Amino acid sequence: MLITTELGDITRVDADAIVNAANTTLLGGGGVDGAIHAAAGPRLLEACRRVRRTAYPDGLPVGDAVATPGFDLPARWVVHTVGPNRHRGQTDPALLASCFTRSLDVAADVGARSVAFPAVGAGVYGWSPGDAAAAAVGAVRGWGGDGVEHVRFVLFSERLGDAFDAALGRP
Repeated sequence: MLITTELGDITRVDADAIVNAANTTLLGGGGVDGAIHAAAGPRLLEACRRVRRTAYPDGLPVGDAVATPGFDLPARWVVHTVGPNRHRGQTDPALLASCFTRSLDVAADVGARSVAFPAVGAGVYGWSPGDAAAAAVGAVRGWGGDGVEHVRFVLFSERLGDAFDAALGRP
């Protein structure tokens, strides 16, 4: 599997699936979540409401993932995952790693060959760039599934880019 990093706006990425750093409600929020909901248009919110009604009435659990169509995004799919919130005592790196492996599982299930990830957990959920990058890269490298050929880490700052490049062993 090819793993790359780039600075950019995940809502503009041409990939089969992009990953949303969602909250448990799946009903939008700030940061990456808000940007994806805004760019995808109102049908994304309705799809998320449907997921809540039918599959996750109590909210999507931390570390799990679910897919919806991408609607107005270049990506065909949005894979929503909920990172652990360090500010709420959710400090287990395995929960953060699960966001990446479960997202890859779900992306593969819908037929995605290319998947773009943000730095799940590295925003308002309080994970340091280095810890988020280590969990993400370790999870992606260790993923045992089939189908996904290219993982792109699409990062919004040089600080995150540097952390992900370091985790990948790149200068």
